[in-house]
Amino acid sequence: MKAHLSLDTPLGALHLVAEAGALIGAWFDGQKHFPVADDWQSAGQEPVLQEAASQLGAFFTGRLTHFSLPLAPRGTDFQRQVRQALQQIPFGQTCSYGELARDLGKPSAVRAVAAANGRNPLSVIVPCHRVVGSNGALTGYAGGLERKAWLLALEQKGR
Repeated sequence: MKAHLSLDTPLGALHLVAEAGALIGAWFDGQKHFPVADDWQSAGQEPVLQEAASQLGAFFTGRLTHFSLPLAPRGTDFQRQVRQALQQIPFGQTCSYGELARDLGKPSAVRAVAAANGRNPLSVIVPCHRVVGSNGALTGYAGGLERKAWLLALEQKGR
């Protein structure tokens, strides 16, 4: 069974899911690629969920710029590589999908990087919202472009 906690945020409910003491997901209501929740069990006292809720609360109020949580999201090796690269993008900064592909040593894999970014199961915590189009335009956020804009604005205020 997976432990689940629904957290109220300024961007709507964020569903936190943990298994074996590590966070495996954080999805907004209505987000693309929201998983089937058949095996989720409410577990508000699960330590990793409580810590994630605490850190997210601090992030949303501008008091936290980097998450420190045990993470164990599922995905392909390539998706894991993209997520690791996402975690290197500093708070308050952005990069393009092309830059991310080049950083991974796969400059022709821009579309694959974008697809992996869109399947990030750890919204906000693994900062996929910091990736923008090559011209700086806000593109492709599974949680919705309004949420992406809000997150980037929050980070700009906190710099």
